[in-house]
Amino acid sequence: MIKILIADDHAIVREGLKQIVAETSDIVVSDEATNGQEALEKVEKNKYDVVVLDISMPGRGGLEVLKLLQSQKPKLPVLVLSVHPEEQYAVRALKSGASGYLTKESAPDELITALRKIAQGGKYITSSLSERLAFEIDTEAEKLPHETLSNREYQVMLMIASGKTVTKIAEEVHLSVKTISTYRERILEKMKMKSNAELIHYVIRNKLIE
Repeated sequence: MIKILIADDHAIVREGLKQIVAETSDIVVSDEATNGQEALEKVEKNKYDVVVLDISMPGRGGLEVLKLLQSQKPKLPVLVLSVHPEEQYAVRALKSGASGYLTKESAPDELITALRKIAQGGKYITSSLSERLAFEIDTEAEKLPHETLSNREYQVMLMIASGKTVTKIAEEVHLSVKTISTYRERILEKMKMKSNAELIHYVIRNKLIE
């Protein structure tokens, strides 16, 4: 039996996943977590075969949680299930140690296939993502400016580019306005830019946001 931990702050998503899994005979949802810290604590105390992790939870970001899970239980496979399209976070998630990446729009049978493959020690990536990874390897030598950003800086950059204010971002990620302002300054400095407008133009041009 494949025991999974679902880490997602939306009850409706957790319920939906439980219903999908309930139709199988070899997978069971043995636990749930509503934020990253809770997921880390549960992984420390219990044994799971796969963690299904949302990337946008309150508090610690999903990519940060992913890295901590990797250092805590390096052999525990993690499937990132995100509302964000592949082009935004998939490559970063896999580089941070995820065994697979699916968007929440994926078909239920694809989720089951991914869980089974990952539980057996495999990786699960879509064909479009494998092309993107191949492209990343080809261009590794010439990194694009956004690839120099930390995971949190990258998250803040996308939120700024989607039109959110510093106050709104601070509220959503549970950090102070001052901290988010510092991130913004650091992002602009690393990207060699002077304004949000330049940042938005860059994000759209590089198709980092829908």
